[in-house]
Amino acid sequence: MVNRTAAAALVTCAALLAVTGCSSNFGSDNKETAQDTSSKQHLTVLIASSGDAETKAVKEAAAAWAQRSGNTVTVDVAKDVNQQLAQSFAGHKPPDAFYVDSAQFANYAKGGSLYPYGDQIKDANDFSDQLRTSFTYDGKLVCLPKDTSTLALAINTDLWKKAGLTAKDYPTTWAQLKKVAAKLTSGGVTGLVTNGEYARVGVFMKQAGGWITNADQTKMTADSRHNTEALEYVQSLLKSGSMKYASQVDTNWGGEALGKGKAAMTIEGNWLTGGMEADYPNVKYTMVPLPAGPAGKGTLAFSQCWGVAQDSSHRAAAVDLVRYLTSSAQQLKNAAAFGVMPSRTSAQAEYAKQNPSAKAWVDASAYAQGPVTVAGFDKVLTQFNTDLASLATTAPKQILTALQRNGEQALTKGD
Repeated sequence: MVNRTAAAALVTCAALLAVTGCSSNFGSDNKETAQDTSSKQHLTVLIASSGDAETKAVKEAAAAWAQRSGNTVTVDVAKDVNQQLAQSFAGHKPPDAFYVDSAQFANYAKGGSLYPYGDQIKDANDFSDQLRTSFTYDGKLVCLPKDTSTLALAINTDLWKKAGLTAKDYPTTWAQLKKVAAKLTSGGVTGLVTNGEYARVGVFMKQAGGWITNADQTKMTADSRHNTEALEYVQSLLKSGSMKYASQVDTNWGGEALGKGKAAMTIEGNWLTGGMEADYPNVKYTMVPLPAGPAGKGTLAFSQCWGVAQDSSHRAAAVDLVRYLTSSAQQLKNAAAFGVMPSRTSAQAEYAKQNPSAKAWVDASAYAQGPVTVAGFDKVLTQFNTDLASLATTAPKQILTALQRNGEQALTKGD
């Protein structure tokens, strides 16, 4: 039994891991974890499930691998995956394989909690450069992306027709988006509704030719004229009333606003499919590419990877399990089961054939911007989201100056 001081330190480390990259090696003697080489091993897997369909699919896939390999697997669904992982890393009792969100990836990698197995994957190039970059740390591909998502423009087709618009009016530029958003805003309907966060508003920054950091994430580029232009454009939509944040129309996200008829358009990822089928099956909508900005097309990409614990005593078996779970065949099964888009380029082609309505999301992968993956940067983005909530009444330059300052501090600490 650990003493009270050590226990307190473990709790502190667990609490700080997600924001500071606190080392997962707390209290260890730095010895390499002994590896189980037996023919029958028992692995534990921790996932953050979107619902019963995802849980069922992962459990079935794990069971199929277990039958083939002779091992056994227990799949657990986390209530708060980041908190549970932080605690397990600090206590040196992590699951063998687990979901790692791109926002937390660098924190865990810096802390030494992740086993880098990318060099063991012969066909890693089947994952796009952008996805591999999102899960690379210190020049090493640490973990494989389990799936991917991009953002596109969802349009309520009934409200679109009611406003006298046709397919020829689908917006392809900022000017056209502003025009149709205004035309669609009437009564209880707002032209464009989306969440007030960088994970949605950020698409305009990319379309304007800006982004939060440079390509290799070594320098902040937040306070650029491109980003200022992007936020000024969004601010103009908010001030006109033709764009609102989801919270302003008493909804939790863009899909809910679209489904309830409070939004004629929203900006969402391919998870929208499952949400609409489950909650608003009678609402008709269509997906089109996001309009291009001054610098061209732009969207954001999101993903999670399959992490393998450095402290696992079943690393070889866990890597083999991940190979199975990220195979093209399994990714296509997952896509059919719970709507995710495959992270393998080869599987995306087949996915597009099977899901023609998802074409806008699939095509967007070619020009999508990945997330900032710097240790501790999640705190910076949390503050950025807070600032974006008041974009309608706050000077964009002020918001971006704060982002620049906070980001520079995080980059310095993240080195």
